[in-house]
Amino acid sequence: MDTSVVPDCEHCRCTSGRGSRMQKICVLLFLAWVCFLFYAGIALFTSGFLLTRLELTNQSSCQEPPGPGSLPWESQGKPGACWMPSRFSRVVLVLIDALRFDFAQPQRSSVPGEPPVSVPFLGKLGSLQRILESQPHHARLYQSQVDPPTTTMQRLKALTTGSLPTFIDAGSNFASHAIVEDNLILQLNNAGRRVVFMGDDTWKDLFPGAFSQAFFFPSFNVRDLHTVDNGILEHLYPTMDSGAWDVLIAHFLGVDHCGHKHGPHHPEMAKKLSQMDQVIQRLIEHLENDTLLVVAGDHGMTVNGDHGGDSELEVSATLFLYSPTALFPSVPPEEPEVIPQVSLVPTLALLLGLPIPFGNIGEVMAELFSGGSDTSRPYSSALAQVSALHINAQQVSRFLHTYSAATQDLQAKELHRLQTLFSRASARYQHLLRDSGEAEAALSTLTAEFQQFLRGARALCIESWARFSLVRMAGGAALLAATCLLCLLASQLAVAPGFLFRPLLLIPVAWGLTWTILFVGVSVTTGSKIDSVVLGAVAAAGSLLPFLWKAWVSWGSKRPLAPLLPVPRPVLILLLIRLATFFSDSFVVAEARAAPFLLGSLILFLVAQLHWEGQLLPPKLLTTSRLGSSAPTAPPRHSGTHALWLGIGLLLFTRLAGLFHRCPEETPACRSSPWLSPLASMVGNRAKNLWYGACVGALVALLVVVRLWLRRYGNLKSPEPSVLFVRWGLPLMVLGTAAYWALASGAEEAPPRLRALVAGASAVLPRAVMGLAASGLMLLLWRPVTVLVKAGAATSRTRTILTPFSGLPTSQADLDYVVPQIYRHMQEEFQGRLERTKAQGTITVAAYQLGSVYSAAVVTALTLLAFPLLLLHVERISLVFLLLFLQSFLLLHLLAAGTPVATPGPFTVLWQAVSAWVLLATQTFYSTGHQPVFSAIHWHAAFVGFPDGHGSSTWLPALLVGANTFASHLLFAVGCPLLLLWPFLCERQGPKNRQPLPGSESEARVRPEEEQEEPLMEMRLRDAPHHFNAALLQLGLKYLFILGAQILACALAASVLRRHLMVWKVFAPKFIFEAVGFIVSSVGLLLGIALVMRVDGAVSSWFKKLVLAQQR
Repeated sequence: MDTSVVPDCEHCRCTSGRGSRMQKICVLLFLAWVCFLFYAGIALFTSGFLLTRLELTNQSSCQEPPGPGSLPWESQGKPGACWMPSRFSRVVLVLIDALRFDFAQPQRSSVPGEPPVSVPFLGKLGSLQRILESQPHHARLYQSQVDPPTTTMQRLKALTTGSLPTFIDAGSNFASHAIVEDNLILQLNNAGRRVVFMGDDTWKDLFPGAFSQAFFFPSFNVRDLHTVDNGILEHLYPTMDSGAWDVLIAHFLGVDHCGHKHGPHHPEMAKKLSQMDQVIQRLIEHLENDTLLVVAGDHGMTVNGDHGGDSELEVSATLFLYSPTALFPSVPPEEPEVIPQVSLVPTLALLLGLPIPFGNIGEVMAELFSGGSDTSRPYSSALAQVSALHINAQQVSRFLHTYSAATQDLQAKELHRLQTLFSRASARYQHLLRDSGEAEAALSTLTAEFQQFLRGARALCIESWARFSLVRMAGGAALLAATCLLCLLASQLAVAPGFLFRPLLLIPVAWGLTWTILFVGVSVTTGSKIDSVVLGAVAAAGSLLPFLWKAWVSWGSKRPLAPLLPVPRPVLILLLIRLATFFSDSFVVAEARAAPFLLGSLILFLVAQLHWEGQLLPPKLLTTSRLGSSAPTAPPRHSGTHALWLGIGLLLFTRLAGLFHRCPEETPACRSSPWLSPLASMVGNRAKNLWYGACVGALVALLVVVRLWLRRYGNLKSPEPSVLFVRWGLPLMVLGTAAYWALASGAEEAPPRLRALVAGASAVLPRAVMGLAASGLMLLLWRPVTVLVKAGAATSRTRTILTPFSGLPTSQADLDYVVPQIYRHMQEEFQGRLERTKAQGTITVAAYQLGSVYSAAVVTALTLLAFPLLLLHVERISLVFLLLFLQSFLLLHLLAAGTPVATPGPFTVLWQAVSAWVLLATQTFYSTGHQPVFSAIHWHAAFVGFPDGHGSSTWLPALLVGANTFASHLLFAVGCPLLLLWPFLCERQGPKNRQPLPGSESEARVRPEEEQEEPLMEMRLRDAPHHFNAALLQLGLKYLFILGAQILACALAASVLRRHLMVWKVFAPKFIFEAVGFIVSSVGLLLGIALVMRVDGAVSSWFKKLVLAQQR
């Protein structure tokens, strides 16, 4: 317990305190400016790397054939005929979200004679197999090949436009926007067809006002398996029987939500698929002869039930077609045919007698135009198929010509080759219509040529739409590199003697504003459109120019830059190895294993370094004078046992955290940890109860660890509101979290009469926990100094404080000068060490907890942040959060053992400490079940506290999912100041040798003999406020440098490997996750440093009030 006594003070230094406050403001503003430089570089690179393709607004129409030449022979002379006569009057489109292809497969035995393998999702759609066997000419099952990204909104665009959404469109899955391209729904409306929709409300945003009747249901709550499906079933059959429709679309979500919640191997998946099987059977019973039934999945799902990437299971979907009349000339093949998903668009358009959407690049399914099971007219059947392919090829050729005229994206050589192929085939087709000699051979050749053209055009678009702006990419990468260099050099200048904060900020701001004004002026003068991304990049680059010029001049004058690049060689090698791994798709995929390995290597290096240098815990025995003017002596060598145990504990906890891992899609042999699934998905109450007890035990252990630490340093005795909240509010948060987990894990087992109460409590409890956390943080910001003060009458004593003047403290700077001395005197008075002094006073004041006042605030803030973030994860992640805190405490103690504490300054944080902190954050990201891919995002976090969804709001679910994904980034960034504070916190008692200081004898009333000195701990930082602020600035710059180097490496990897096969699967998602993680970490870093500065200001105010009260 840290205690102190404040005596009367009569001599204090008085100067202006505005400079210290301005230093703090300058530090925060400078770090914010550096963050802005990184943001500008990221935005500029992203605008060149993730570009969307040009969306044409042209529309097809019956009045304008897709190309020259006559219409197909069947269309000529028929009233109302469009490009081809319609074969069906009505279509029922049943879209079962995430209906993977193998979900439609029967249960089969892998070994002859053995019983079939029992998998919950196999054999549940039995009606499909029965129809295929009983009516082979009426039905067909296909394996639909989906184009990534496999998110619902992009798949709906593909299923209606026939185009390929680009990678960046995946970001619109939270907030869909109306489709502006030509599409099937638009063509149906233009033809006067009645389109009725029911299901996923995503369609409402994509096609506003396009339906004659619609029943929309909220789609984002992945925990709700039944609301959307039951709502559809309530309206589906009555609508069919009414006949007031031409196209009926039903989008079911239960299978997709079951995959997200339980995974495909859960018994609930079998129930959902069985329900869908019953729906298909009843629909077939309601169909009329002029109606086509289409059952399709928009995408598949991984073995964990997620989607968004391009793994084989995600891009494999089911497509089933059925008609009461014969539709196919032959029986189904043994193995279903694999077709691109976009092929459904031109096929449906021509079957319904509609124009094919203008931007379609899909290939028509020719066998549907063969005339059914009638094989008596093979020539007529083959000609009908070729006619459909010809119209399809004309439409695609027209699109390629229009698109290439509007933009230069398409490769000219390949485009010319395809146009030549089409022209030759089209000429042969026109000749065939005039002369039917040798028709069969000609039809076969034409079919192959048209298919070759259509498939070549699709491949051309797929390759060309991954277009890049190399200028913007190079500019963004250069800006990121220059900012990293700024962080590296400025981190050393910040602790140099005579460093000035204000010019470091004012000069770049002035240059940035100047270049911004010049750019805007030139743009307005030339009439150019002002791009906000380019404008931000110009401002950032302009503000960097003076720094780059000074660095160039320094280099030109051959002044050595090596002293400004003092990264230790082992740490530099480790950092370079980590950055090099970003250029390998295999290492990026395996980063969940590589990060703990690098962290363990760094831990072993730290332990070995402590052994070599003898800097082992207990930490440094400091020898300083009263004003700390003498340099600290070297610490004696200790046994390596303490540091060795710290290293072993760290390695053990790192290994335990690695047990919580999620396997990437690219490693099928790997098995993900079963502990990452929610307790609700477990089968068996006994196992569920045991795990629930373990999770609650981890919560309690986390609370106990934090409270024991606060109690050790005496931070639980203060009557301040923030301390009272830690004592009583945190247990309430633990209780609320445990109660919510109990409800969430057993909600489906609750009696029907209690389900409404359970649903209400599931919404109230998480909000209450989050509200308590927010209240605690507000109290901490309001009263951050956790000091217990006791005053009473006593024999007063006077102690002269050495100052070069006389007078009262009237400002912040005065207090910064004398506070450490007052604090030391407080400790001595409380211990009875000033009994020989003869001066008298009237008040004795005992103060507690000042030695850990900064760390206590940061640890309390981290704990208050951890509980709501933990609430957004599944229950068993509580064990990871417990390990996170234990790892952090051990790592901080190990780092403190090797961190020299210079008194009175400058203070510094070693590079190895910052590197280890970043690696620990990365390891925690993977241990909480995350991967840098979209399919691994924990969408369920959006509904914690909001089980019924968010209505039309998109920012709140995005915020909750983002907090879940980047929780480790936020926690470690906010806790980054602990790297500076912990070495002071670990200070212990040691011998001191007080020497008389220059000045009058009356000002030097101190005992020369050695005695045990109470440690000042974190109060040493206040002995030199300039060095304290400089150390915070240096710490922030070092942290931003390592994070910036990582995002720079990801950008360079994406640039160099932009034509790599895995660019959209590995490198692009990695860059996006690193970019968003950098933004979250930088914001957290600013908040953590701002909290320390807030505590520092509050400590100054407390001392000022205390001193003034004693003067009165």
